[in-house]
Amino acid sequence: MTENSIVLSEVKGRVALLTINRPEALNALNIAVQKKMVELLKQHDQDSNISCIVITGSAKAFAAGADIKEMANKSASEMAELDFFAGWREVSTIRTPIIAAVSGYALGGGCELAMACDLVVAGESAKFGQPEIKLGIMPGMGGSQRLTKLVGRSKAMELILTGRNFTAAEAEAMGLVARIFPDAELLDKAMELASTIAGYGKHAVRAAKEAVNRAEEVSLHEGLLFERRLFHALFATHDQKEGMAAFSEKRTAKFTNS
Repeated sequence: MTENSIVLSEVKGRVALLTINRPEALNALNIAVQKKMVELLKQHDQDSNISCIVITGSAKAFAAGADIKEMANKSASEMAELDFFAGWREVSTIRTPIIAAVSGYALGGGCELAMACDLVVAGESAKFGQPEIKLGIMPGMGGSQRLTKLVGRSKAMELILTGRNFTAAEAEAMGLVARIFPDAELLDKAMELASTIAGYGKHAVRAAKEAVNRAEEVSLHEGLLFERRLFHALFATHDQKEGMAAFSEKRTAKFTNS
């Protein structure tokens, strides 16, 4: 782990922990963070020894938003030419499950990054929000799309058009957050959850992630067909044979990701 990096990377067992490390800017997401985060995500995704990834933030925030100073003086043509925020699309191409462990602020781009992950866990005092409207702009990193899919049109409209922050408890009630933990236990609990996921067969975990994500994009009929094909395909793996044999023999399965 390199302490002076804007994104710290550490491997614990079969879990990679990525920590946004700009505490002086409350981990604001600039282009450099985006490039480093995507680089590390791809690196860990291609590592056969990594089966789950956790993203968190240093100090008092997950990420307090995109870096306003980096954007403030750009023109519309410059933003379009740079295709600003497009690089964050790469997060959704990662096949390895990603957990966002949110403590402190996850606002604007921070909230959008959390929603781009596969599941979100939060500390009790975490604060979420899409406050872009207060700056004369709107969400641009996926907020209008992902938030609407997660919480519904009416609630997304209220949150985006007022720009108000909302608590971890509200986020859990709306379906944005999967679990809430005491602040002091958040990272340990997130790593435990990641270790549980990483302990299962990699082929099955990736297939399940792919099927759940596909459910947001296709009709029920197409989704069921896609799910069934993945289900059938898993019967070509050693882990399926091992998992079912272990169940029958009343022992713990020893998955080998094969």
